[in-house]
Amino acid sequence: MNLYFRLLKLLLLRFLWPKSMGLLGVSTVPGRVWPNDLDNNFHMNNGRYLTLMDLGRLDIILNGGLLGLCLRKRWFPVVGALKILFLRPLKPFQRFELKTRIIGWDTKWLYIEQSFEAEGQLCAKAHLQGLFKGPEGKIETRELLKAAGMKKKSPRLPADLKNWTRSAG
Repeated sequence: MNLYFRLLKLLLLRFLWPKSMGLLGVSTVPGRVWPNDLDNNFHMNNGRYLTLMDLGRLDIILNGGLLGLCLRKRWFPVVGALKILFLRPLKPFQRFELKTRIIGWDTKWLYIEQSFEAEGQLCAKAHLQGLFKGPEGKIETRELLKAAGMKKKSPRLPADLKNWTRSAG
């Protein structure tokens, strides 16, 4: 039951008050650090950041109009690689915002940026590469984007992200 209440809250919010932001919009999921999120240093556990980031990516699927497509085609997202930088701790009961956005893509991967902000300050920032899989295996990015009605070319990826993805294989 790790995040079921947070997941239920997100689903209720998005179905009762849907947002349409498109695939290149920024998803914002508000949150609060609860006692079960803490590590022995009494700030949010590093693993909890990664778990909460799943909710941000789900929000992109819901708000970006991909949910129906994913359900129809039985596609699901998977993370291939991730790097995160922790800048400031999130303390007990502190409110934060998780911001998620797709920053680009290539033939195989979507590149996503996720950040945790509290009190106007950046607390953690992550970049990840992910893709969608279906019953037949990996879905090519162009197939996903075409099915989602997206005709744009990828925004230019930052140089440090390109270097990281090359080294990640």
